[in-house]
Amino acid sequence: MATEPRGNHALTFETIPGRTVRFAGEPPDVTGARLAADEFLRDLARASPPTEPECRDDILLIVAELASNAVQYAPGPFELRLRPTFDGVHVTLHDTSSALPSPRPFRPDSAGGGIGWYLIHTLCRQVSVVRTADGKDVHVFLPW
Repeated sequence: MATEPRGNHALTFETIPGRTVRFAGEPPDVTGARLAADEFLRDLARASPPTEPECRDDILLIVAELASNAVQYAPGPFELRLRPTFDGVHVTLHDTSSALPSPRPFRPDSAGGGIGWYLIHTLCRQVSVVRTADGKDVHVFLPW
């Protein structure tokens, strides 16, 4: 008689639930979003290690950039959603501004800034922005 293996509770990326975290939209929430993403990625790494060491850092950088843009350019709260996909991570950031993101000129002699939207497009496999009744969703897909 054949027996089924028992006690094998190995995690797979399909068993890692997505995360949704809401923030008030204050400057410290950028750090909070990054920490929430870090916790999600630690759980994901136990189930499915990243294909490249820099994948984790790239996702954390993009989450921080999206959250920073929400705090700077959209009044009010924002929501961060993370979920695993078959080959990566889908990050969605919802904010209260219906204005579409646009690149700004980089000026190294100023207070900084201007490279975020370029960075997002460089590191992400896919980027899309969807206007909603109460703002917009920025969707990005990154490798894992």
